[in-house]
Amino acid sequence: MAAVIQAQAFTKDQCTAGLRAAVNILEKWQATTEQACNILRISRSTHVRAKLPNDAWSVSLDADQMQRISFILNIHAALRLLFDNPENVYGFPSMANHNEFFNGRSPLEVMAQGDMISLYESFRRIDSLRGAQW
Repeated sequence: MAAVIQAQAFTKDQCTAGLRAAVNILEKWQATTEQACNILRISRSTHVRAKLPNDAWSVSLDADQMQRISFILNIHAALRLLFDNPENVYGFPSMANHNEFFNGRSPLEVMAQGDMISLYESFRRIDSLRGAQW
């Protein structure tokens, strides 16, 4: 008998709350609309709606989109642990980074390529700073 693996289903409320949090963080990182849409794999109209304070609006997202949101939230958490001041917490992702993986590009530029590997590797490398592994 073959085992069936079922992806975790998220409610519309969970999707909406997560998306709004991620969009808010990306906005504080000074991501453009295009960068935010590429990172989260959402449309421009969804991005605009997520920024509006409309309690009646909700959205369904797939597992890939929720994974992307999770990376943004976890990068933000790592930056908050690393830095005491908001200028670095919110400025670091848009600063040029000369470590090997980023090669002079900002983490935001790398994440905005839109592929999951770039997002994951950006998260992994930023998160590793907490342990001084860089």
